[in-house]
Amino acid sequence: MLEDLSQHILDIAENSLNAGASRVEITVEQDVGQNLLKLTVSDDGRGMDAETVVKVLDPFYTTRTTRRVGLGLPFLKQSAELCGGFLSLASVPGEGTTLVAEFALDCIDRPPLGNIPSTLVTLLAGAPAVHWVYCHVCDGRAFTFDSEEVVAVLEDPEMLRSAEVALWLRNFLRENIESTEHPD
Repeated sequence: MLEDLSQHILDIAENSLNAGASRVEITVEQDVGQNLLKLTVSDDGRGMDAETVVKVLDPFYTTRTTRRVGLGLPFLKQSAELCGGFLSLASVPGEGTTLVAEFALDCIDRPPLGNIPSTLVTLLAGAPAVHWVYCHVCDGRAFTFDSEEVVAVLEDPEMLRSAEVALWLRNFLRENIESTEHPD
């Protein structure tokens, strides 16, 4: 079972990669004044038709051959709804997919964010050729990470797999996400 939002992000991003995405954008927005936590994941993968969009929210539907159920999206949808929010999934064949999940920020049943920096490093190292964009917004303050900027400095996307680079990235992401959440 996926216990925090970072694990859901990993699961959703894996779906994006399986759909052939070359660009994945992940945004986490927290707004205390509006009591809102919003997760958005968009990709440019092959997309899905309307019938498949409905099916992927069914826990007994999966395209994977390693298991018979696909619980990630149904659990995320249930969790969002339990927290006064919703999950929406929009997809266009040949263009990509966008998932939005909203939660009441103060809901006791809301999954914690989890270890977002480690999740992002896992995605970067696992698919270094993909263009990853992560945006973290907290009460109007924003931090955006774009993997193309890092790859331009490294000059080789495969360097994202190096332990040294992964450690630096994890610390860089953690510091910037924390400073967005706690600017003091």
